[in-house]
Amino acid sequence: QVQLVESGGGLVQSGGSLRLSCAASGIIFRICDMNWYRQAPGKERELVAGITFRFNTNYADSVKGRFTISRDNAKNAVYLQMNSLKPEDTAVYYCNTRMNGNAYWGQGTQVTVSS
Repeated sequence: QVQLVESGGGLVQSGGSLRLSCAASGIIFRICDMNWYRQAPGKERELVAGITFRFNTNYADSVKGRFTISRDNAKNAVYLQMNSLKPEDTAVYYCNTRMNGNAYWGQGTQVTVSS
């Protein structure tokens, strides 16, 4: 059974930082590409950052230079370091992976950035 469990969300002031974590189980983590998505109220879910099993990374233009995705294969974990947070980063952040044609999601963690 695939499980993705996010943590690390919270309330932070504009310009602050947060580090999100996602603990994965039920997958061969080291061969999985991992992603962070977010969904703000009334908006579509969007890809924030991704990291391949080869450690290649990609970012949404809106977060480039502020967010960093990383992974630790020994811990089956993926992280999202978020710096210089803005009110428009407020959203529920979800961990995601795909395996055997299926997409798997965590329950999400709320990030709220106050101005």
